[in-house]
Amino acid sequence: MSSSSPPRPPSPPPAVTSGALEVQGLSVTYGGSVTALHDVSLRVPAGSIVTMLGANGAGKSTLLRAVSGTLPLHSGSVSGGRVDFDGVPLAGRSAADVVAAGVVQVPEGRRVFAGLSVADNLRAGRLGVPGRDREDARRATAEVYELFPVLAERRGQAAGLLSGGEQQMLAIGRALMARPRLLLLDEPSLGLAPLVVARIAEVVRHINALGTGVLLVEQNAALALELADHAYVLDVGRIRLEGPADELSRSDEVRRLYLGERPEGDDEPGLDDEETAPVPSLGRWSR
Repeated sequence: MSSSSPPRPPSPPPAVTSGALEVQGLSVTYGGSVTALHDVSLRVPAGSIVTMLGANGAGKSTLLRAVSGTLPLHSGSVSGGRVDFDGVPLAGRSAADVVAAGVVQVPEGRRVFAGLSVADNLRAGRLGVPGRDREDARRATAEVYELFPVLAERRGQAAGLLSGGEQQMLAIGRALMARPRLLLLDEPSLGLAPLVVARIAEVVRHINALGTGVLLVEQNAALALELADHAYVLDVGRIRLEGPADELSRSDEVRRLYLGERPEGDDEPGLDDEETAPVPSLGRWSR
């Protein structure tokens, strides 16, 4: 990635209409028998950043798939509850319908089309988006290039030849081509160098400042809590803790479990202690 091309705030896009995500009592199964989410409820207010923390296997990516309509691609299905965006039910709708409703996911691992050029990857982000003319597509592309100058420099290059950080920028840029009202980000900092992570964080702030809501799944808890307004902790498919992000960042439980900090006087356990230590019960906060 070019170290001399930091992201810049793009020109203001067309006005973003309000839209809140409401998840109520959501349960998800895989293969009809394995339950991955149990009675999960959360809210992403319009124009806010909400983060979901949790260990590997807690169900974070499953939650994003349930919202984005991509669960069937992973042999999953919603077995109960509701997912509404701006008052419109999303559960059971196709991924294309969810994008058309204004909700777009950036999947974990970037998933760019490696054999296509940067420009063609961005064009793919427009597929299935209704009511968008050629001029709007041109403006959207220009805004992405303004936000990520390195992509403009490499617009003709195959996406598979980009660095990991550049591919992440391309994945986000591709999602922005659909002009989402809510962006679902799944582990955007995964595998990236600290400098690139800081730039991705800056981009998330820019996107949100322009009116787009963000539901962020991120194992870098310190980064996620710094970016977010509100946070949830998902543990084995259930919401165990929620509250304003700045308050959760001061919680002893969150600091120990997700920020790598230990209370004063608590010696670092040995391997055997870690393997046998019980999972602490988590409280619940709400606004």
